[in-house]
Amino acid sequence: MIELKTPLWWRATLALGLASMLVFMNLYLTQPLLPLLATEFGVSALSASWVLSISTLGLAVGLLFWARMADRLGRKSIMLGCMLVAFILGLLVPFIPSFNGLLLARALQGFFLAGLPATAVAYMGEELTPSALVTSIGIYIAANSAGGIAGRVVGGLLAQWGGWQTSFMVLSCVSIVLWLPLLKWLPRSQYFVPVTKGRGRAAFLGHLTNPLLWPVYLIGGLNFMVFLNQYTYVAFYLAAPPISMASAAIGLLFLTYITGTFASSVSGPLIQRFGIAQTLLAAIVLLAVGNLGLLSTRLPVILLTLLSDSFAFFLAHACASSWVGRSVKQHRALATSLYLVFYYVGASLGGLYLYPFWSWAGLPGVMLGTLAVLVITASLTWHLLRKTPSSALASAISE
Repeated sequence: MIELKTPLWWRATLALGLASMLVFMNLYLTQPLLPLLATEFGVSALSASWVLSISTLGLAVGLLFWARMADRLGRKSIMLGCMLVAFILGLLVPFIPSFNGLLLARALQGFFLAGLPATAVAYMGEELTPSALVTSIGIYIAANSAGGIAGRVVGGLLAQWGGWQTSFMVLSCVSIVLWLPLLKWLPRSQYFVPVTKGRGRAAFLGHLTNPLLWPVYLIGGLNFMVFLNQYTYVAFYLAAPPISMASAAIGLLFLTYITGTFASSVSGPLIQRFGIAQTLLAAIVLLAVGNLGLLSTRLPVILLTLLSDSFAFFLAHACASSWVGRSVKQHRALATSLYLVFYYVGASLGGLYLYPFWSWAGLPGVMLGTLAVLVITASLTWHLLRKTPSSALASAISE
């Protein structure tokens, strides 16, 4: 297996990091464009939010499908093939004239973007040693965050310059060009063993009922439900009078994700020192405390809130992802994909969940809706910390 910080480890980790950046750049490029799309197509804030939500929902649907395919056919071909199809779909989006057509194209794009996240953690779990895996997952999730930042910031800047269509055209072309080196850089699987057909249902039910897994699935999905869509409603607040922020400036707002990139990269050492459940609980508490900043409508306070929340959320996400990746020995792609299904279904439902709070009280309402969810995820984490046997907790982070 690939050892930590060897040349092959760097090659695999950096290749997956680049692939992750490209996937999440294309997934999230629409978020700063939502106020612009609402105006151009004459739809409400809730309807416009579905341009992002439908792609994360398509990704959630694709995760299970591509995980099953990867368990049977292999990892590398699924990851790279799905990415290419998704990027080509991105080239076609600017030529779609209707809002419903845009939603359909984004759903399909999300479905194919799922090929990488459905498979990457399973690939790392099979090919890397335990110590190498924890560090690689941290870097991989940091690349998720970096890709999300790049897509949102560059997408907003390009939309300000040439319209939302330009954002799709440029980022899709860049993605295809950067996809080409991955064919050579990503090492072939050496330890992949195809899963016997017909055993998927039993594995599916086993993962869903595993006491080490189902609370983590809920934690990941609920945390992302409120975190991602908090940004959506902050963007609508800033785009409206009296601030009236332009698309380019809203895109720059997502530079606050940089603290999430840092949190993901240091998650491995924090887990090793304090424990995975303890670090997860601390991250959720920090997320809840930081969210109180939305009681203020002053821009500097909102920015500090987003910086704090980004650090806390991505630290929690890295903990949960590492937990899932190390808690199973078989059907790893299915286990990690189930986590991501909950994660992205949460993202898809968050706009709908927070909309009544937004309509009722603006950003303070969004804060209250978020805190209600974080109480649940903190309780689930406390359950894991208190009720799960210490030997099982140890097996979740070391074998």
